[in-house]
Amino acid sequence: MSPVSDLKIGVDVPWIASWSEEPQTGVSRCPSVDGQLAISQEIKPGVGEPVYTRAHLFRQRRSVGEMRCPMCGEPTQEDDRWSRTAQPTTAGALRAKGLGPALPPAMPDSQPLLDCGAIAPMHRACVDLGPAERLLPDDKSGRELRRFPKAWIIMPMWVEGRPPQPQGKSVAVVSFLQLIGVEGA
Repeated sequence: MSPVSDLKIGVDVPWIASWSEEPQTGVSRCPSVDGQLAISQEIKPGVGEPVYTRAHLFRQRRSVGEMRCPMCGEPTQEDDRWSRTAQPTTAGALRAKGLGPALPPAMPDSQPLLDCGAIAPMHRACVDLGPAERLLPDDKSGRELRRFPKAWIIMPMWVEGRPPQPQGKSVAVVSFLQLIGVEGA
């Protein structure tokens, strides 16, 4: 067993980062997505080495679903939500990518949106800490810091999985949650 790290979660390592001793364990019902089938992963934050480039699936889903800061893990307040991953887009552009089923049918294609990907907004104080930047792929570093809008849409990202049962058939399971901010709502 790997030793417990001296690194402090929420200061040195983002709360949603995976650790080397947190392997994926298969498919199970997950409270982070209201009991739907989802990819499961051991929960041992702080054990082993941090894997900054891989979000822990359960913590990522909780972060987006509960608007928890991915750095410290605490809930964010409406007036203190900031995103560096948010990229301007429109409802029409998301529909063209096949993400339309998660959008309200009456939403016009011209509706301005912010595609945050899998990273929920952070507290401004946590943005200023710095280690959260390690969650962003190199091609996303240096993106503009944006205030997160008051309205949002959560899109489950589905993958093929097998539930843990004899002769289980492949089914759609949630991997992570994608976050879309609704501008001007």
